[in-house]
Formats: sequence, C-alpha cells, structure tokens
Amino acid sequence: MTSIGGAEMVDWNLAVATAIRLVRPGPEVSRDEARAVVAELRRHAKSSEEHVRAYTRMIPEGHTPDDTPVLVVDRAGWVRANVAGFRELLAPLLAKMQERRSGTPGAAMLGAVGGKVTGVELGMLLSFLASRVLGQYETFAPVTRDLPGSADGGGRLLLVAPNIVHVERELEVDPHDFRLWVCLHEETHRTQFTAVPWLRDHLQGEIQSFLAATDVDPSTVLERLREAAQSFAGGRPEAEEDDGGRSLVELVQTPEQREILGRLTAVMSLLEGHADYVMDGVGPQVVPSVAEIREKFQQRRARGASRLDQALRKLLGLDAKLRQYRDGERFVRAVVEEVGMDGFNRVWTSPNTLPTKAEIAKPADWVARVHRKTDS
Repeated sequence: MTSIGGAEMVDWNLAVATAIRLVRPGPEVSRDEARAVVAELRRHAKSSEEHVRAYTRMIPEGHTPDDTPVLVVDRAGWVRANVAGFRELLAPLLAKMQERRSGTPGAAMLGAVGGKVTGVELGMLLSFLASRVLGQYETFAPVTRDLPGSADGGGRLLLVAPNIVHVERELEVDPHDFRLWVCLHEETHRTQFTAVPWLRDHLQGEIQSFLAATDVDPSTVLERLREAAQSFAGGRPEAEEDDGGRSLVELVQTPEQREILGRLTAVMSLLEGHADYVMDGVGPQVVPSVAEIREKFQQRRARGASRLDQALRKLLGLDAKLRQYRDGERFVRAVVEEVGMDGFNRVWTSPNTLPTKAEIAKPADWVARVHRKTDS
C-alpha cells in the first residue's frame, strides 16, 4: 500500500480483487491448447527480437534477451502486473496528496473510506481494459516474487494469451501468423527502450512532471470533474463549449499538464506508430497472411465494439490511443521514405530530436529541423 501514517490513499489489494472479479472470462480452450499457445508465444517473442533488430537497425548495447523477461499471462496476471506498475509510478503523487490531507479533521477515516472507493474504481477500469490488451511492454515494472523484471528495473514484456486467442478467432485469421504479428509489435517496444538508454528516464520524468502539476486540493479536483461531467452531459453554457472533443482525462488537467501531455502524446505516437510500421514492414517476410491480418485488424479498430464500449473509450481518452497508432505510423513512414531508416533513427539521438506534437502531423517539419541542424 502507498501509505503515510497508516492511512491508505489507494487500496491496491481491493483494486486487484475488484478487477479480477469483474473481468470477463477468456475464450474456452483446453489445457493442452493453452499450453501450446503459451509455448508458441514464447517462441515468437524470441524470434521477433532478431527480425525487429535487423529491420530497425536498433541494437541494444549491453542488453541480452534475458534482461527483459517475457511473461505470457492471463487477464488476472495482466491486472496484477499493471497494479504493481501503477503503485510505483503514482507513489510520489499519492504521498503528496496524503501529506496535504493529513492535517484535516477525520483524515484517517476519510483515508480508509477513500482508499477503498478509489481501489474499487481502479479495479473497474482495469477490468474493462484487461480483456482488450493483446500485449504490453511494461516500462516501469517493479520486480516482485510473482512478476520478474529486468535486473536494472528496465521492464518486462507481457503477452495476454486469452485476448490474443479471442481476437484471432474473432477475425478468423491464421492463429500462428497472428501471434507472430502481435509479438513483432510488442518486441519493437522492447527494442525501443533497450536500444535507447535515455528513453525510459525521459518518459518517467515527463510523467512525474505531469503528476506533480496535479491539483492536490480535493475540492479543486472535484470541481473540475463536475465541470467535465456537465460538458459531457451537455449542461455547460454554449459560450463555454470549447472542450467539446476532449476526454474526461483531458478535461481534468491543469494548463501546465496540457503542455506536458502534448509532449507525451508526441512520444507515444512515435513509439506506437513505429511499432505498427515495423510489424508491417517485417510482416511480409515472416507472416504470410500479414495483408489479411492488417486489413481485418484495422477494420476491427475502426468498428469498435458496443455503444457502451465506444462511450467508455471516449470518456477515458482511449480514442486518442487509436489516433496515436495512425498518426505515428504516418509520421514514421513519411520520414523513412524521405531520409531512409538511418535518417529516421536520428529521432533516438536525444530528447531534443524527438518530434513535437505538431511535427507528428507534419513530418517534413521534423526532417527540416533535425536534418538541417545535424547536417549543417
């Protein structure tokens, strides 16, 4: 628990229990089939490393494959891993909030009740996401007995077996090809962080700056949440309807956080788009049905699921995640076509060579800035 003076801001155990209780059951598979899927995903993760490094020309220095373990997990395992990551990443913010609240009357009682409420809410969110994530490179992955990580705290690769099986059945694609295709995407993320040593610290610094700018006064946060809810319900005056396309996550931010979010969005668009570009670039060599998989998967992304699912995506800002794949892939493709893979790889030189949010939309501006500066 993240706690100060015995009061808990988030009941993490309750978050895990809630998510596991609410998450949908995975597809029906026999025990032998489950073992076969796990073994195949491990093989594909291993083979993907060589394919991705050869295609991207990104070679991690001082890292071996065993440095960042591959964990094939079920939905409950994904929940536990992400709660561990949240717990570590949010610790400074929760400590700050606890310190702010500790002097208020009834703080201990409010902390106990609030921690359980927050735990349930977090669990509900994770139960929604746990059936949708196919794979994930955990950049901030604390090592526990049940969740091994890299020796230097660098991360671990998660592959969510029941979700992969569910989607391959839903799309009616070749399961062996689809599993390798997914592994290519996730292995690209692992290569990004192991081949670019400063990237993890840079991203963590941006996230901590974002959290540090959070309004810790509960009344301020509640007021902003109330305004956000009114905007989604159509209850705000027309003159104030300047937030119309933003998610609830965006609407509760401070101006400083929006600036940081712009930089984070650009980085995440780059990372996601690069992974999509690589898995499609490598695909024709090793995934015979890659064209069919890509077409059907894109249709699935665009189609979404139920109306409730679409509403939750909008509310939580997950639509922005889908735009990151699309916009980032266009950026990478345009830059590689203009200056080649080695020219594109200058993006990994330092934080100053990362694209801005505006440059993601206008790749030529990034090429002009970075290549003019470095070639002059």
